[in-house]
Amino acid sequence: MSSFPTQVDETIPRRAWMALLVSTLVVFLSVINVSSVHVAFPTIRRELGATDVQLSWIVGAYSLVLGSFMLAFGRLADSLGRRRVYLPGVAVFALGSLICATAPGIEWLIVGRLVQGLGGAVTVATGFAVMLPEFPPMRRSTPIGIVGAAGGLGAVTGPVVGSLVIDLASWRGVFWLNVPFCLLVLVIGPRFLSESRAPDAAGRIDWWGVALGTAGIGSIMFAITQSDTWGFADPRIGGLAAAGLLLVGLLVRRSRHQPEPLLDLALFRHRSFTSANIGVVFFGLAFGAGALVSSILLQDVWDLTVRDVGLVLAPGPLLGAVLSPVVGWAADRFGHRWLLVVGCALCALGYTLLAIFISTDAAPWAQYVPLSLVVGMGTGLAVSTWNSAAVADVPTARFGTAAATVNTLRQVSIGLGIAVVVVLIASAGTTPTLLGVQRAYSFIACCFLSASVAVALTFPAGSARDRASALDDRRER
Repeated sequence: MSSFPTQVDETIPRRAWMALLVSTLVVFLSVINVSSVHVAFPTIRRELGATDVQLSWIVGAYSLVLGSFMLAFGRLADSLGRRRVYLPGVAVFALGSLICATAPGIEWLIVGRLVQGLGGAVTVATGFAVMLPEFPPMRRSTPIGIVGAAGGLGAVTGPVVGSLVIDLASWRGVFWLNVPFCLLVLVIGPRFLSESRAPDAAGRIDWWGVALGTAGIGSIMFAITQSDTWGFADPRIGGLAAAGLLLVGLLVRRSRHQPEPLLDLALFRHRSFTSANIGVVFFGLAFGAGALVSSILLQDVWDLTVRDVGLVLAPGPLLGAVLSPVVGWAADRFGHRWLLVVGCALCALGYTLLAIFISTDAAPWAQYVPLSLVVGMGTGLAVSTWNSAAVADVPTARFGTAAATVNTLRQVSIGLGIAVVVVLIASAGTTPTLLGVQRAYSFIACCFLSASVAVALTFPAGSARDRASALDDRRER
């Protein structure tokens, strides 16, 4: 049988919209949490006496735990129950926010970020899986597009909200903001989120596989996080990366023979899932790096104020947020392939033009913003489409593991991409220069172009409905 019946009632019930609201609120909070923390760095440095290395760990601790544990929590959700895993994750995220908000020193702030990362790993890995079963099979790209719009809006409003909260209260307010909304989700979540799990799950978790996968991805993420401090040439970086790859290799080998493996290799029989995972690696290398390099250009090369930087960075992501819900509808109706191909190609074009046309003379509204709108249009087409593309042909029973796999690859790639552009910028001088920014933009453009080409060559044509109907027709002959 195909994953999707050809004749189904595609009316979206009210309960599905309420489940989407719960999931979207958590995504919005998590994105604001990431995008607003950078704004708080100067005041955290002054109040807590933090060093540059300690400040980097405020971001690195969160990313390290987030990337390391997503795959494990995705499998646990499919085996034990999505809501059963998701809501405690929201509670852990709230606890981490509370620790950050009340931290007496920088060490406790980093501990809080580690706890936040653990909660974030749960919610990112299971956020789609806990909500999508409420929607008809052929309408699932629409809610993913709406969640993507919330993420884009969070990226835009995070620095603005962070600045206002810091002005009105302190940097602690950035973390306090999460607590009441998480509590709201914990109150209404049990009412609107149905419990679901893989129907063939027996609860026999492969704990050795969990240990191998978490340790392997954690070693790779730690190597990436520390590369800026130790340097890529440091033998410790190579050792950590090699150990991580070895452990992941052992995980793949073990997963072939387990009834409920951490890494479900059967998912890769779906061409759409395999293609999305290949493409998202290239996309991840470019996506996080692009935001960082643009911030460096505006602040360090053009010497704009933090407030002006926030205003200049906003139009591109805002355009992407506006496009995302429409893109979700289009993916349901026409398929994901060309949305991803065109979206990534537009991003490549935007960053290529930035590399060519930016100059040392600050012209944010004449130079940067118009070209950033090209990138914003591209990210609007692509950023939320990756998740819906990855699960387009995947059975509902495997949603948690599928979403966790693609998000883990994206998170590792984002970290690696950021590390690469830091090296490229540093290669042009001891302080950020236009040449270093141009080199970084060129690398980013190449990665986006690679994502576009990979999807064009490997992703199946048509929508999930078309592929399901074609499969049913072949089986009836």
